[in-house]
Amino acid sequence: MDLYSGLPYWIVKNPLYDDYHPLSADLRTEVAIIGSGITGALVAHELCKVGIECTVFDKRTPTTGSSAASTALLQYEIDTPLCRLVGKIGETAAVRAYHSCLQSINGLEHVFMELNISPDFMRVPSIYYASDRNGLSLIREELEIRNRFRLPVIYFSKKDLSEKYHLKAPGALVNYSSAQVDPYQAATQILRHYQEKGQLDVYTHTEITQWEEEGEGYRLVTARGTTIHCRYVVVAAGFEAGRFLPAKVMKLTSTYAILSEPVEKEYIWPGHSLIWETREPYLYIRTNNRNRILVGGEDEDFRDPVKRDHLLRKKVSVLEKKIKKLFPDLPFRTDTAWCGTFSSTADGLPFIGAWPGKERMLFALGYGGNGITFSMIAAQLIRCKIQGIKDERESVFGFERLH
Repeated sequence: MDLYSGLPYWIVKNPLYDDYHPLSADLRTEVAIIGSGITGALVAHELCKVGIECTVFDKRTPTTGSSAASTALLQYEIDTPLCRLVGKIGETAAVRAYHSCLQSINGLEHVFMELNISPDFMRVPSIYYASDRNGLSLIREELEIRNRFRLPVIYFSKKDLSEKYHLKAPGALVNYSSAQVDPYQAATQILRHYQEKGQLDVYTHTEITQWEEEGEGYRLVTARGTTIHCRYVVVAAGFEAGRFLPAKVMKLTSTYAILSEPVEKEYIWPGHSLIWETREPYLYIRTNNRNRILVGGEDEDFRDPVKRDHLLRKKVSVLEKKIKKLFPDLPFRTDTAWCGTFSSTADGLPFIGAWPGKERMLFALGYGGNGITFSMIAAQLIRCKIQGIKDERESVFGFERLH
């Protein structure tokens, strides 16, 4: 099915990684990675850097699935506020989840530096503002628990927000530990790096249609009838991973985004801060390094691609009104717009690791609003799993929490 429609900015901005390389003969590999988006690319990086043989397979052109439609805000904050996540999974696990996401942003930055690639990664502040009085109460409760567990956070009053950011809101939590990135560049540059070193093969237009356990691994069959034998399978296919799972673990949601024409520098708020709100579904805003403003939100439960796409024009109008209400003097004019489908979970956390009893099929499912941050965690956890290294984060993000 179509993962998005409209014209995602990253596809317009970047040259297409125009690779046609379907698997035409049977193959053996240590690890088969299904999915060539940012998650699959990060998994490949973690494995390649420690010398574990791996091969990437995708039924599309590289990185033209969900990653192309991502808005790529990198935050340690999860869709479920910490003060509420504690009630869902317990204090220890909730705090570990937040600290893991904080470390993940540093991890992503290190990957880009290590490989000497430049996918427009930029450190920026994050503003989590109260949409109304109820939101202000949530902000204050969240401030207390983040301070208690030494997570980076500063409270901004209504006056502070108005004076520094010209933002009209009752209050906000601000941190200087967030970032943004071009997800298409990040994924394709990582893949290309290891391909050029001769450490990685990427087979495009290769759909896995059958899979079965055999001995100490898996046998995969493609739509063309070719066979892949591997010790481990890593499923990094976003919500399309559902067919590999014994049960449904996520809810599908449609989200909408618009990107402005470039604006004069004086209209860009200090630090190019990420901005998002307490209301659900929340409005989220970022800029790029060319003074364009990206606005997203207006999420709805996914029904089918036709209904999702039919709403695009209406959602564009609503998002334009919301950004103009927040910044009345901003000369915002939409240049491109798109809608996409993503997955969310009951607790806002991803699913990473093996389904109980299926230890050689590993899932890297960065479900939720922090998909790329979760992808870095998934890549590290999967590398540890294959190496036989125990990682305390397994219990936080694993499937066991379903039971």
